[in-house]
Order: sequence, then C-alpha cells, then structure tokens
Amino acid sequence: MHSSNENYQAKRTALALAPSTTTESIDGATAAHQAETDSQSVLLKWFAALKQILPIYLSIHLAFLILTYGSALFSIGNFSPKTLPISTLWLAWYRWDSGLYTAIASNGYDAAWRTAFFPLFPLLERGVAFLTHDPFLAGLIISNLAGLGMLVVLYRLVQEDFDAQRAFRTVLYLSVFPTAFFFAAAYNESLFLVLTLLSFYHMRRGNWWLAGLFGLLASLTRSAGLVLFLPFCYEYLRQHHFSSKNIRFDSMSSLGIPVGLAIFALYCYYRFHDLLSFSHALVYWDRHLHGPWHGLIDSFMIILHRGMLSFDSIHNVLDLSACLFILALLVLCFVGPWKFPRAYRVYGFYAALIYIFFLLFPTDGGAPLASYSRYMLEVFPVFIVLAALGKRQLFNLYYLVLSVSLLSFMLLQFLTGHWIV
Repeated sequence: MHSSNENYQAKRTALALAPSTTTESIDGATAAHQAETDSQSVLLKWFAALKQILPIYLSIHLAFLILTYGSALFSIGNFSPKTLPISTLWLAWYRWDSGLYTAIASNGYDAAWRTAFFPLFPLLERGVAFLTHDPFLAGLIISNLAGLGMLVVLYRLVQEDFDAQRAFRTVLYLSVFPTAFFFAAAYNESLFLVLTLLSFYHMRRGNWWLAGLFGLLASLTRSAGLVLFLPFCYEYLRQHHFSSKNIRFDSMSSLGIPVGLAIFALYCYYRFHDLLSFSHALVYWDRHLHGPWHGLIDSFMIILHRGMLSFDSIHNVLDLSACLFILALLVLCFVGPWKFPRAYRVYGFYAALIYIFFLLFPTDGGAPLASYSRYMLEVFPVFIVLAALGKRQLFNLYYLVLSVSLLSFMLLQFLTGHWIV
C-alpha cells in the first residue's frame, strides 16, 4: 500500500511538472526562432542596401573603364598605326602612391621615409598577391572591393540614422566627387573609409568592441584613424547619459583605436629605432606641423601672386576649392537648417576633427595643399549634409554636372601621368 501511494504521488508530480517543462521548451524554441528571424532580417537589410548602391557603383566603374580606354589616345598620337597591349588598361592606374604601396608590399619597409605609408594596405596587397602574383593588381582588387563595401556601409549608416533617400544621395555624391576615382585606384582611401564607417556603424549601435576593433584597423591603415578616438568617447558618454556611474568595462574598447597606431610605432622602433618614424618621415615629403589655417593662406597667396594659368596656380585652385567646399559643408554640420541634431552631433565632431587634422600638415613649396583634394573624401559626414541640400532639384543638377565633369578631367590627368595626388 505504501508503494502504491508512492507511485501515485510520483505520477501526480510528473503531471504537475509536465506543463512547466513544455512551456519552457516552447519559450526556448520561440527565442531561438526569433533570433534566427532577426538575423535573417539584418541580412536582408544589408542585401537591400547592396541592391540600392550597386547601380551607382557599376555605372561609375563603367565610366572609369571607358575613360581608361579612351585615355590611350593620348599615348598613341594622331593617326598612328601603333597598338597598345591590353595590360595598358590596368597599368594606366599604376601612378604615384600606387608604386610606393607596391614597393612596401614587395620589399617591406626598407627605408624610414616609407613609414609615412601605414602598413595594413600593403600587408593585404602582399597577401592577395599570392593569388594574383602581382601586388599592384592585388591593390586594385582590394581597393575596389573595399570601395563596394564602403558604399554599402555608408548607405546603411545614413539610412538607419536618417532615411533611404538621403542615404542614396550621400552615396551618389561621394561617388562622383572629383577625386573619387582614388576609391578605384591602388590607394588606401577606400580601405580606410570602409573601416572608419564600420567603426562608426557599430559605435552608433552600441557595439563597442566591434567599433574599437574596426577603429584599430583604421589606425593601422592611416594615421588619421586616431581621430576616431574622441568621437568614440563622446558617443559612448552620450549613450550612457554623460554619467560616470553608467560607464562599463566595454568603454575600454576605445583603446583599440590608439592601439593600432601603437603597434606600428613599436614596429618602427624595432626596424628603425624610432617610435615616431612615421611622423618624422613626413619631413621627407616636405610636410611640417603648422596651424590649420597655414596651408589655406599659402595656397591663396600662390594663386594671387602667380599667373592664373600657371601649373602652380591651377593646382592650387583645384586643391583650395576642394578644401573650401568641404569647409562650407562642415560649417553647415553645426549651423543652419541642415545641421546635425543633438543625437547625431558625433558626425559633426568627427568631420571637424579629421578636417583640422589634415590641415595641420601642409607641404612646403608650390602646392601647400597637395593631396588634400583626395583627403577630403574621408570627411564623410559632410556628404550627408550635402545630400540634405540635394533635395533641391537645381542644387542636385549643379552638383552632379560640375562634379562629374571635374571627376572625368582629374581621372584623365591621373591616367596620363600628370600630377594629381
């Protein structure tokens, strides 16, 4: 009888527990299904972004191919029977810094002055060269793939923080900026910008460790990556209501950004016994630390005192115009109807910091702002403001016509070996 009661009680206990166990199983399955659904939703959003930017990417690259093909006429000459090899189509892009990155990828840092060029891009060239057997071709592949990723991330970033139309115009306006062909050249522009945008994307969404990781990679690509540190700290504090009580251990992820620079500094010390070799190398390139206004004033004075149609004047007009255009947009990040709202102010802070950072190192001689028209591509938040201005049909027309014309001209200059750096 005692045994029967025990069995009865055991059955009652099992029945009592069964609904609870079943509910827990259902809840667990529901959570797993929800996580899978969310993951699929995120992937669909990224795929949708790719579909949106792909027509821009393909049409721009098709235009680059046509211009590269047509540029051969400058080498052949009028009515010449000469035929160029097909390799001319990609070797025409082997210009200026492309050769320097290729040399580092092939031979490493064999001289201290080369450390002005940070290591991640040539390291990737060296790795991909195992497949291409040519670090230059590897550089072109890396740059163009990074350029595609850059546009997708930029679209997603602006779409989520603003709207889809503004995201599309931002991508379009950046893609046709007069120096945007450097995103397709074997330079590190597109790699640096995609890493910066990925850091920003995760920063905005509170994924601090990922933001720090991409910031580390950005600072291994360009010294300008260090600029991400202050916007990271600001955005972290903003999302934590500027309260020290809310700061968590994940705030340490911000240190990843200067760590990238520190890694290269340690290599420079090991290789050349100089922690700041990359900084000292700027002197080799005639770049010296000055106030941010110095290069702008020097460039204006050269235009003023030399013939308007001289080599120096024309190049300074191009460089200074790019800097002043971006400066005007930078001001609009903070004032006027197009300024960033408080929740998005980190964009303006980053734009101001990186713009000032670039202006601190003008060159001596006839081109104080040399390469600055290229550097302006990296002040990406101003293109978000530009996209807001582009809602006006007439402004959109003027920008696209003028920018595409200058882009075509400057690319032809580059392809034919003229000085556009």
